[in-house]
Amino acid sequence: MPLDLVLNVAIGGVLTGLVYGLMALGLSVIFGVVRIVNFAHGEMMTVAMYAAVMAFAHWQLDPFAVLLPVAAGLFLFGYGLQTSLINPFITRPEHSQFMLLVAIAIVTVNGLLMAFGPNARTVLVPYALDSIELGPLLVDKVRLYAAGTALAIAAGLFAFFRYARLGAAIRAAADNHTGALVVGLNVKRLYAATFGLGSACVGAAGCLMAVLIDVTPTLGPVYTLLAFVIVIVGGLGSMMGALVGGVLIGLSEALAGLVLVPSAKSMVTFALLILVLLLRPQGLFGRRA
Repeated sequence: MPLDLVLNVAIGGVLTGLVYGLMALGLSVIFGVVRIVNFAHGEMMTVAMYAAVMAFAHWQLDPFAVLLPVAAGLFLFGYGLQTSLINPFITRPEHSQFMLLVAIAIVTVNGLLMAFGPNARTVLVPYALDSIELGPLLVDKVRLYAAGTALAIAAGLFAFFRYARLGAAIRAAADNHTGALVVGLNVKRLYAATFGLGSACVGAAGCLMAVLIDVTPTLGPVYTLLAFVIVIVGGLGSMMGALVGGVLIGLSEALAGLVLVPSAKSMVTFALLILVLLLRPQGLFGRRA
């Protein structure tokens, strides 16, 4: 097999993996602070993808141009969802939280089916087939732009949690819930802001994914599971782990599709998950409880 072909496929997998990482970053942030697994994560990304598809179909707006408004809309949705529905379930058993979020996911999928039907929709931007030539390598422009945007958003989120006062308050609430209450922090509002940030991340990832794949209403559960695999591989609650896990999954899927068959991508993804759980159960960047 030609080396340049392998490198081209590997680069494409890494670029796609960065978008996967942004998607999983939202799930990791929510779990790391609120300690709830958002089982409607992929469905929220599907909503964002449909928003990007509709903006392109009706107003010819590039998904990159609507990324900020869609992310803002998902932030408000996530904030409201945490405030109205999820906060009362924080102290309830895990199976109650699971049932609530699965119910939200099912309602979302069926709502999208009623609104848009089962047929796949696509966004064909003018530069979809363009590439950048780097010696023997051909890098897809659309994947490069999507990966660069995902990396920039992730860097902004890292900076927010490190330097912003609100980010420091959220970290304090995540580290010590009782201590945050003692010093007067509004923990419920911080949890809502965190869920909003995680939702905004997946909204931005949805706009980026809209230029890479076709969207259908039933896409959500697939990407919820993929995001869950990524954060387990990277380490639950680890932001860096989510990005690295996304890159590893994207790279493994791309190489599996080349060396084996495209249908074997999921097999390789779950084989990687099993390997990580056997060798490092807490994930690559996770800490032992």
